Amino acid sequence: MVDDPFSDILKFTNAQSVVSGGFAAGGSWAVRFPAPDKIKFFGLVKGRCWLSMDGEEAPVRIEEGDVFLLSAQRSFVLSSDLAAVPIDATSLFGGGASKFAEIGDGEDCIQIGGHVRLDPASGGLLADILPPLIHVRASSPQATVLQWLLDQLVRERVADLPGASLASAQLAQLMFVQILRAHLAASGSFAAGWLRALGDPRIAPALRLMHGDPSRDWHLEELAHSVAMSRSTFSSRFREVAGVPPLTYLTNWRMRLAQRALREGNAPVSTLGLSLGYTSESAFSNAFKRAIGMAPKRFRDKARADGGSLQSAPAE
Repeated sequence: MVDDPFSDILKFTNAQSVVSGGFAAGGSWAVRFPAPDKIKFFGLVKGRCWLSMDGEEAPVRIEEGDVFLLSAQRSFVLSSDLAAVPIDATSLFGGGASKFAEIGDGEDCIQIGGHVRLDPASGGLLADILPPLIHVRASSPQATVLQWLLDQLVRERVADLPGASLASAQLAQLMFVQILRAHLAASGSFAAGWLRALGDPRIAPALRLMHGDPSRDWHLEELAHSVAMSRSTFSSRFREVAGVPPLTYLTNWRMRLAQRALREGNAPVSTLGLSLGYTSESAFSNAFKRAIGMAPKRFRDKARADGGSLQSAPAE
């Protein structure tokens, strides 16, 4: 199987999607949602509405079949009428884990929503590079799969089939992946950091090599040769696309793997260093301290004292 950095990072951040509910609304209505502490996503099953986000001047029109993802911690309003007085979502849904509400009279608009849980220590690798809003329109080339997933989520909710909870979670996970794929395909140069690099056909093969064997002593010439570029052209292109030089990216990824291993495992520091390509415990410890600001053993002790939630660094 081809090494897949995108899957590596989703696993590393422990991204898990959950369908949390939805609503049906009719007439003139508006709902204000508090600033989320998680990434939220919505699919509009029927009808149309407005999305108004705090900090954004213009509202966004959401049409039937559209899917959108919100990563910014900002309050927002979904409405049929921009002049309608919003009701509070907290009171509407009652704080339950899974709720479907009815607003107004009728079902002119039906929406399903959910959220994405990320590891509190490593989730920033993904959350920090997402734009405040990803809007995948039903008319876009990437929408076919999302439309099928949205239809299946509705079917699971309505039919109350055996295993509906597990099936919905798996469908929601696929929806999150597909939203990111759609964003990557549509945004091109507007994506950030490693996400942009994954979508660059000239750079992505080198990323796959580094993720496939992070312990290898990769040389710039070798990586450049793998993508049929000169060393200087490859280095310049990689920095332009990913935001950092190739070997800096490799070091950063090694350090993230090291942080996770120190938080979650008991391998000796010397063994961990060798597994990440360092020839000695001191070489690994020095590199880790330069990147993270503390020695590996101290990081492990502190992470465990803090319940494993020590924040990750560095950023790509």
